[in-house]
Amino acid sequence: MTTNNNAFFIGGEWHAPASSGVITVVSPNDEQVVGHTPDGAEPDMDAAVDAARRAFDDPTGWSQWEPARRAQALGRLADALDKRAPEMVQAVSSQNGMPVAVAEKLEAVFPQVLLRYYAGLIENDSFEETRPGLLGGSTLVTKTPIGVVGAIVPWNFPQALAAFKYAPALAAGCTIVIKPSPETVLDSYVLAEAVEEAALPAGVINIVPGGRELGAYLVSHPGIDKVAFTGSSTAGRNIAEACGRLLRPVTLELGGKSAAIILDDANLDLATVGEQLFGATMLNNGQVCYLGTRILAPQSRYQEVVDTFSALAGSLTVGSSLDPATMIGPMASARQRDRVESYIAKGRGEGARITVGGGRPADLEKGWFVEPTIFADVDNNYTIAQEEIFGPVLSIISYRDDEDAVRIANDSDFGLGGTVFTADHDHGVAVARRIQTGTVGINGYLPDPTAPFGGVKASGLGRELGPEALSAYLVPKSIYL
Repeated sequence: MTTNNNAFFIGGEWHAPASSGVITVVSPNDEQVVGHTPDGAEPDMDAAVDAARRAFDDPTGWSQWEPARRAQALGRLADALDKRAPEMVQAVSSQNGMPVAVAEKLEAVFPQVLLRYYAGLIENDSFEETRPGLLGGSTLVTKTPIGVVGAIVPWNFPQALAAFKYAPALAAGCTIVIKPSPETVLDSYVLAEAVEEAALPAGVINIVPGGRELGAYLVSHPGIDKVAFTGSSTAGRNIAEACGRLLRPVTLELGGKSAAIILDDANLDLATVGEQLFGATMLNNGQVCYLGTRILAPQSRYQEVVDTFSALAGSLTVGSSLDPATMIGPMASARQRDRVESYIAKGRGEGARITVGGGRPADLEKGWFVEPTIFADVDNNYTIAQEEIFGPVLSIISYRDDEDAVRIANDSDFGLGGTVFTADHDHGVAVARRIQTGTVGINGYLPDPTAPFGGVKASGLGRELGPEALSAYLVPKSIYL
């Protein structure tokens, strides 16, 4: 696939870029150029924010539409994305190395699921209620859209994580400016085409790709009322600082170093639980913030756990992300491969033992590939157990009992995801309750659109998904009657 796009989607139209900057998209599979797009500059972002502002302030526009009418528009956008599912899969997988088997289930489906979910939430909602008072009289409580949203989207799930933001924001009546990552820009043109077909009002969704500097400009732009960001904890802290100075609401979904706790009664038969173990620990080439990359194994079964995960990693098909048989594709960029390899070197240097992987696949001369890698004999204080690697690298740590497992799980700067594997459901839930994290799966992990998703500690602020995300884009007002 070779794509050359030469404009930005702003105000419902295609606008010529303000500068001559170019983003060159390189395939992580074979290091060949797959497309070019303009690189956004500050005047482009000004135009996008102005368009979103006009659309929001229009006295008969999107923010003033009846919720049921907005719900119908969200449904049209979902339908338009459905039509483009194969194109979206190709665009995403060719850019970030996501295996097409994963993209077909998530990137080409999840945005539509979210659009229809939030359409269903709002179609019969009046966004106001009257509450009886305790001091006499009553109070009319209204909820109005917060305004223009600046959304900064990462490269690992560019479409799903964009929808985490625009689906509830649009349902609430907000307008939005989306800044995709420069690593994944081609898919944003597929989204823009769907927005055109769905006939959303001009300026409701605007898309300007660019790098970190452009993202920082968007965060502090005077026309923005709320920021929604997914990315690294380092960048998140900078955004939080900027929003704090401006007293600007912000939702931050940041990094993770989650624990996958294997309880002493867990089923480790790969024939029956291999898919769940893989999904919770190595999905999307390990480039997922919530994955349980710290495997906590009971001392009584430690070698068995090491053998199980070593067998799992060794069985995974590594290859081009565009091959339906691939389970582990390349890292999204040469820089990301270098990062992963630097952590593998640190693990070796700290004394951890590699049981599988640790290098580059010998049969793949081109592309940014890293073998699925398992470290045994890891102490939770090791760098590879404390810092987010964002690649197919797992660390297996032993624990004595439940108390020790919970202690180790909570001994982290992060708190985003986690998994408990057990044959005793109630026991698993009891352990899950004690883990300091925003989300936990029992015998597997997959975020559900109806439930809040987000982290604690260095993993972020606020929540996406569920009714909680919709509330984050609404401002309550009390009118005392």
